[in-house]
Amino acid sequence: MKKLIILLLAVSVFGASTIHIPTVNLSLSAPSSPEQLVDSLNVLVVLTILVLAPGIIMSMTSFIRLVVVFSFLRQALGTQQMPPSQLMVSLAMILTFFIMQPVGEKAYNTGIKPYIQKKIGYKEAFNRSVKPFKAFMIRNTREKDLALFFRIRKLKNPKNINDVPLMVAIPAFMISELKTAFEIGFLIYLPFLIIDMVVSSVLMSMGMMMLPPVMISLPFKLLLFILVDGWNLLIGNLVSSFK
Repeated sequence: MKKLIILLLAVSVFGASTIHIPTVNLSLSAPSSPEQLVDSLNVLVVLTILVLAPGIIMSMTSFIRLVVVFSFLRQALGTQQMPPSQLMVSLAMILTFFIMQPVGEKAYNTGIKPYIQKKIGYKEAFNRSVKPFKAFMIRNTREKDLALFFRIRKLKNPKNINDVPLMVAIPAFMISELKTAFEIGFLIYLPFLIIDMVVSSVLMSMGMMMLPPVMISLPFKLLLFILVDGWNLLIGNLVSSFK
């Protein structure tokens, strides 16, 4: 056994001295041609989009309203962690893709596709791709919210959509979506709040003050949600609420 170990060590030592290991040149150099520069910029743009994709989805699409309303629904039902947060976020993402599909297709056909075909440059491709999203945001934004950020930046009143800066449209759209989501959440809360109040009154009248009303009202709230086909009603109204 010792002889075998010594033999293996000798082979590894002497073998390594006779094997040529190629060296890899890791030095960075400037692009030697415009084509190499364009390829490098393309990679940089793709990586930037991948990093900013979650923020773009949350700030420029219908995701805000959907995820906030689903959170209100779960709290109104009092089901604690059911459905799970991952499932609610996944449903909001899928509905966001469903709602934003026409906008995404328009942005691709007018901006990204011509850029891939090398018909337009970076700046024009960006402006064309953003325009459908900006139009969607402005359609679903209150004038009061837009005016707020125009007043903060001390800008002149816009004459059309093209005059609205993207950095004004995004925050105005976000706070407008939050307000709309809170309004929908209030309407969702009302019927379940009535059930909680009725159950609490009944328990107090029966002298059962130590029994948690939430435990008794939960089955009734679930039954009401099932009888009215809550998911179908909620999703249908949410999707149709976007202009």
